[in-house]
Amino acid sequence: MRKMTSCLWMVVLALLATAATLPAAGLDRAALLKVADDYLAAMVAHDPAKAPLAGDVKMVENVKRIKPGEGLWKTASSLPTDYKIMAADPINQQVGGLVVMGNGQTPAQVGFRLKLVNGKIVEAEHLVVVLDKNNPMGNPDNPNLKKHRPALLLEVPYEYADSHGRMIYIAKSYYDALDNNNGHLAPFASDCQRHENGMRTAPSGGPALGGTSIPGTAAPKPGLSGMQDCTTQISSGTFQYIESIDNRRVDIADTVTGLAIGFSHFHHPMTQKKFKIVNNPDRSESDMSNQKPFDMPSMHIYKIWGGKIHEIEAVGIMAPYNSPTGWE
Repeated sequence: MRKMTSCLWMVVLALLATAATLPAAGLDRAALLKVADDYLAAMVAHDPAKAPLAGDVKMVENVKRIKPGEGLWKTASSLPTDYKIMAADPINQQVGGLVVMGNGQTPAQVGFRLKLVNGKIVEAEHLVVVLDKNNPMGNPDNPNLKKHRPALLLEVPYEYADSHGRMIYIAKSYYDALDNNNGHLAPFASDCQRHENGMRTAPSGGPALGGTSIPGTAAPKPGLSGMQDCTTQISSGTFQYIESIDNRRVDIADTVTGLAIGFSHFHHPMTQKKFKIVNNPDRSESDMSNQKPFDMPSMHIYKIWGGKIHEIEAVGIMAPYNSPTGWE
């Protein structure tokens, strides 16, 4: 009897030890999305106490370390409406999105990421582009910034859904493709379309490029390069001015909608002013003699299903060359 009791106690102690080593249960997808909504609402209310912030939360906005109550916390004036792309990752306990929201008297395109531990936000990251007619990085009249593309938030049918790990792998491959000027390093779908700061930048060329339908702007002339899809555009050498892409982080993969979110830091030293472009019927050389060195901290959202990237929605800001990331 004593031996049996002793064995039972050993089993109980073993179970308790195992339970102590298990990670705390995290928030599910719906709860993470609610945290994101509450976070945005807290910023509009200018009240950090309304968001579940950890006491030692790390917060970075436009590559600068800020404190709760600073930056967008001071200027946010209204919640996003029709342009709102959100993704949640219960496995990594992170949530993020790309929205257009009020920012004082002007709207702003805002990319953000939140990391949670035990239900509290321990990391918050913002990329903020003020939308202004004089800002080449964001025109408030651009229809692409009025409403997000509907397909982005559609749920992916089970037959076409990719696993969490596979989505992160595919999203990361985008940076390798750019870094090596080889579009075949990422699995782009033939219908892949990329928007950057509201401008359609791939497929390249054709009447829908950039701000075609922006009131008061002329449509670009249709060109044969409109045949360049996401793969061939990168392989043509168009992005040779990118020296490196650092601080790559793809920590959010939403398996419901097939959205993966990545943050990164592009470096452009502009030491090479001219470079050859291949397989482009409209041009054989790119001349960037007037471009000064710069960095571009960026956020990309990838729509992934069937093992391929179908849509990309990105936002980036201009920063001095070799700027710190804010996470040092």
